[in-house]
Order: sequence, then C-alpha cells, then structure tokens
Amino acid sequence: MVKLDLNDNVGVSFHVIILALLSTSVFLFLEKKNINDKWNTANNVSILILIIAAYHYFYMRNLWMENGNNPIIYRYMDWFFTVPLLIIEFYLILSVEIDIPVSIFYKLLIASILMLLFGFLGEANIINRTHGFILGSIFWIYIMYEIFYGELHKFKKKINNKSIHFIYDALKWIITIGWAIYPIGYLLNTTDMNLTYNIGDFVNKILYVLIIWYGAKYVN
Repeated sequence: MVKLDLNDNVGVSFHVIILALLSTSVFLFLEKKNINDKWNTANNVSILILIIAAYHYFYMRNLWMENGNNPIIYRYMDWFFTVPLLIIEFYLILSVEIDIPVSIFYKLLIASILMLLFGFLGEANIINRTHGFILGSIFWIYIMYEIFYGELHKFKKKINNKSIHFIYDALKWIITIGWAIYPIGYLLNTTDMNLTYNIGDFVNKILYVLIIWYGAKYVN
C-alpha cells in the first residue's frame, strides 16, 4: 500500500474530500428523520451524489498515489453521474410545493450531459480544446439562464415557501460562482488541475447538499 506523502497537496486533498463526502452522506442519512418527509427525494439524491463521488474519489486517489497521475476520463466518469443529479435537484426542490412539467427535467438533464460531454472531448483532446471549452460553456450558460430567468425561475416565483426560496437562491449562486472554479482547472497543468478540481468538488458537492439540508430543516 502506498503511503500518503503529507507534502503532496493533491494526495492530501483526495483524502480530505473522501472523508468529507462519506461523513456528510452519513450525516444526511441520520438527519432524514429530522426533516419533513416532502424533502425525502431531494435528500436521497443528495446522499446518492455523495456516495457516487466518494466511490470515484477512492479510485482517483489510488491512481494518484501510485502513479502521480489521474487520467481525466475517471474525473468525468464521476461528473457524468453527479453533475446531472446536482442540476436535477433544482427540479426536485420546486416539486416539493408545485407540479413542474417533466420537460424541464429533461432539458436540465440533457444540457448538463452535453456540457460535460464537450468538456471531456476538449480535455481529452478528441476535439480542439478551445472548441470543447466554448461548446461546454454554452450549455453551462443555458443552465444558468434557465435557473435565473427561464421556466424554472418562473415556477419558483409562484411558490410562497421561504425554505424553497432560500435553497434555490443559494444553489443558483453556487452554480454561477462555484462552477467557475472548473474552467480554471481546465486551463491548468495536471497537478494544479487535480487540486483545483478537488477544491471545486468539495465546494460544489458538499456545500451544495448541506444547503438543501439546512433550508429544509431550519428555514421556515
């Protein structure tokens, strides 16, 4: 077994985020009984996101510690599962109080997958890296438009529920500001890229799901 080098910032960050993902998933599971049942689906999806991410992070950590490298495909294998689920949380949050057309669900799902697909094709040099970045960014901007101004936003305005408004508004700024971390990683070398992506996942997964928990439990 390869020992962790405490001077290896990337290796340490893999360990920290694995611990954070697992402990947060256990915390949310134990908290299920303390929040209203109407939030069960959103809470269960949050736990699923954390478990999927932790599984992939175990694998990426081992690759990094053994080889000092983490092929980008493994990073995207995580994201192809977890990022669409993160985006779909917006749909699930509003669905707590109002019926939302399933077409919005599919729009968000498809846009998030295409955003990741073009990002991967660019980072893997299957297509021009800049073209992949631009095409992926277009779908990121579409997702932000839908959340800030589109159909999803219009349904949110119809809801008179403080917890939903708190969660929705907090998450939309994570999507805007927190996700801006990833383009930085996209443009960096392997070591800095992995550290940047690890920090990004820490913020955009763990903080994201804790906001949902906090809003569901404490904001009324």
